[in-house]
Amino acid sequence: MAQQWIATSSGTPEDWQFVARDTPAPSTGEVTIRVHAAGVNPADAKHVAAERPGVEFPVPIGYEVSGELTAIGPDTVIGSGRADVGDEVIAFRVRGGYATELTVPAEKVFAKPTTLSHPEAANLLLVGTTAAEMLAVTAAAAGETILLHGASGAVGVSVLQQARRRGIRVIGTASEGRFEEVARFGGIPVRYGAGLAERVREVAGGSIAAALDTVGTDEAVDVSVELVEDRGRIVTIAAFGRVEAAGILAIAGSMPASTRFRDGVRGELTALAQNGDLVVPVARTFSLDQAPEAHRLLSSGHPGGKLALIP
Repeated sequence: MAQQWIATSSGTPEDWQFVARDTPAPSTGEVTIRVHAAGVNPADAKHVAAERPGVEFPVPIGYEVSGELTAIGPDTVIGSGRADVGDEVIAFRVRGGYATELTVPAEKVFAKPTTLSHPEAANLLLVGTTAAEMLAVTAAAAGETILLHGASGAVGVSVLQQARRRGIRVIGTASEGRFEEVARFGGIPVRYGAGLAERVREVAGGSIAAALDTVGTDEAVDVSVELVEDRGRIVTIAAFGRVEAAGILAIAGSMPASTRFRDGVRGELTALAQNGDLVVPVARTFSLDQAPEAHRLLSSGHPGGKLALIP
């Protein structure tokens, strides 16, 4: 008997229920994973916070996990190729990752990078694919300078690492207490707040080719529009209410184009992690039954890194 967090109706993590349920045996094209860590992401709570078209309750919570295969359906290979029971794996864009065990489509499963712990691996792909898409849709290229709002956050840290590998110079906004984290991953930190545009200009010493917004504040959008000539090279993952009027781009995992891109880049990011070129800072782990506590810390806005649930 497995245990799992579910939302029985719209609401906050405090309203979720921790329930027991049977894990179905995998059929062709499916595998069963014993979860060693579940990644904790804002989307886990946001997507069940209110009634939305197409969402039917109860909803199992959690989109990415790291663990080991306990069963493999007939004639089945995982996303990264052949696998055996006992292999360590990660799974992304699954339903119900806040669990002790789950059965999922095999194409969503990849060999776990041996360079990462389970809590790190469980947080690799949601932020990693988001960061990769932000760089892709803005066409950020080697030799360019870009502006990254929220550079010390989870998506920001992945952007910094992926941009550095491509020879892209990144000016990243952060609080002064997080400057060291931004610099650690190759960014040039600047303090957000009044006068941000002037500080960015001073550091840039030239034009800003593109802007990536992970925070969604009016300041982030306004400064991006002021500094980037081509608004088609400004992207946000948070300020959706400003997109149309500002003439900028928005991406989200629920958008079909984003889904296709993020599915396509999973193998590349897993390989980067295996080679030591992509790391995942983890601030804290919680036991699986502490999911609401984990989300309280996450919603504070200052977790200091990724969070994971450990069954």
